[in-house]
Amino acid sequence: MTIHKEGTASIVIAAIIVAVASLFANYFLMPKFGWIYLMILFVLIVCFLFTASFFRIPERKMTKGENMIIAPADGKLVVIEEVTDSEYFKDKRLQLSIFMSPANVHVNRYPISGKVVYNQYHKGRYLVAWHPKSSTDNERQSVVLNKKGKGEILVKQIAGAVARRICNYAEVGSEVKQNDELGFIKFGSRVDVLLPVGVKINVELNQKIQGGVTVLATW
Repeated sequence: MTIHKEGTASIVIAAIIVAVASLFANYFLMPKFGWIYLMILFVLIVCFLFTASFFRIPERKMTKGENMIIAPADGKLVVIEEVTDSEYFKDKRLQLSIFMSPANVHVNRYPISGKVVYNQYHKGRYLVAWHPKSSTDNERQSVVLNKKGKGEILVKQIAGAVARRICNYAEVGSEVKQNDELGFIKFGSRVDVLLPVGVKINVELNQKIQGGVTVLATW
């Protein structure tokens, strides 16, 4: 397991806060209130470990396949429905939405190999990630990938009530590989995938999803 590059600053800041808070608690509480100091120290260490674990990248065997559309993120599948996309396709698409809790791995991956033909950031609100309007009203970043001979899909990184920083590495015109890093969203969020109506869905509502592993659909 490794730590994602986006976590360096956050982990350093968390370590400084823990160190300073521990020194203050030790100065004012020891030795008379030693048990309170130990409780505070325990809570601080747990918070630090949680922050560090949020940026983890676990080792896993990735799923690959020319006919497969792989999950771009870890989480729980909360939406499978047909929608009319008003941003890019201007027609009906199958939307699959993955809710990422703070406990999930938060690196986002390309679900297919292909060419980046669209990458657009949208300012927006910070509704809770499972809210139906978060797909269209929240701060978000939309990336469209074109796979020659298959078609186009849209991957949408959506900020939630807590997650307020979307990191996106996609560049229009670049060729990308399935399961490579598309970006990262900090502290809980949602990722939508808009697929052509004709694809075969391989997952079920409320299913636990693993980014780079779970096959969402096949062409």
